[in-house]
Amino acid sequence: MLNLTGKKALITGIANNRSIAWGIAQQLHQAGAELGVTYLPDEKGRFEKKVGSLVEPLNPSLFEPCNVQDDAQVDAVFDAIASKWGKFDILIHCLAFANKDDLTGEFSATSREGFKTALDISSYSLTRLAKSAKPLMNEGGAIVTLTYLGGVKVIPNYNVMGVAKSALEMSVRYLAAELGPQGVRVNAISAGPIRTLASSAVGGILDMIRHVEETAPLRRTVTQEEVGNAATFLCSPLASGITGQVLYVDAGYEIMGM
Repeated sequence: MLNLTGKKALITGIANNRSIAWGIAQQLHQAGAELGVTYLPDEKGRFEKKVGSLVEPLNPSLFEPCNVQDDAQVDAVFDAIASKWGKFDILIHCLAFANKDDLTGEFSATSREGFKTALDISSYSLTRLAKSAKPLMNEGGAIVTLTYLGGVKVIPNYNVMGVAKSALEMSVRYLAAELGPQGVRVNAISAGPIRTLASSAVGGILDMIRHVEETAPLRRTVTQEEVGNAATFLCSPLASGITGQVLYVDAGYEIMGM
């Protein structure tokens, strides 16, 4: 098993126990990393309570609110890291959102506000988090984000999220070039479709999952644990020569033509 004892990891995007971010958090914890977790704040504190209860067994040493559309909240998270940890090693970016109306029907019907929202939360947020993380990351550190095949190929109903994922993948390359000289690697995982709170907004998601199960070489889709294992590898010294890449963890579906 990989050993990340002594490493400190900030994880964003945990919503519930079906989140891919939750799978990554579990595997990093199992490998010995000390965790910090962010949650999306809401007026009634429901997410704080829900996510806090879920991650309690992982004993995170940081638990901070963070709406990535609010620069003050982003700054506060990294101020907390500087105060509590000083430096850290791993940033996991599992954030994506598009209005449900923009994830069905014709792509040309995407609203201007819907386009801006999807790109802001799903793509720009990685750049914004990396900007604040950069001065605090140790040499040998790693940033990992989540993308999807819809960023490079047309997927029915994925629409504006495909554009956002394409922008995210290019952001990975630019960030890898920028952060490489300080010894920090930046990569993405393109996971196969998994039934999560986020994916449920995509029209026909269950049909997509069934299609992957019938078509992928392994004749199944993947689990949160498998994506978590891949993320843990990318954050470990075993991946020290890998940066700016998109690693497909999709049971081989990406290689298939007809």
